[in-house]
Amino acid sequence: MTRQDYEKRFRLYPDVVTIAEFCAMLRIGDTYARKLLRQNLVEHYVIRHTYYIPKAKIIDFMLSPNYLQVLNRFRRDTK
Repeated sequence: MTRQDYEKRFRLYPDVVTIAEFCAMLRIGDTYARKLLRQNLVEHYVIRHTYYIPKAKIIDFMLSPNYLQVLNRFRRDTK
């Protein structure tokens, strides 16, 4: 997929999303999403114990080689 495809797919989400929206975008659970953020695989900000993730950074992550590795690891771990 291209950047434009992801931008179209996520057009209904705000420019900065919360952890719940991040989980919905990547179709992953809360625990795994927090693990990705703690490993700094997706650029994010924490304000008063709340994660804020720019939508552009999520798209950057999904276009990176790291995304495929993480996705494969996630699928392997959930079997």
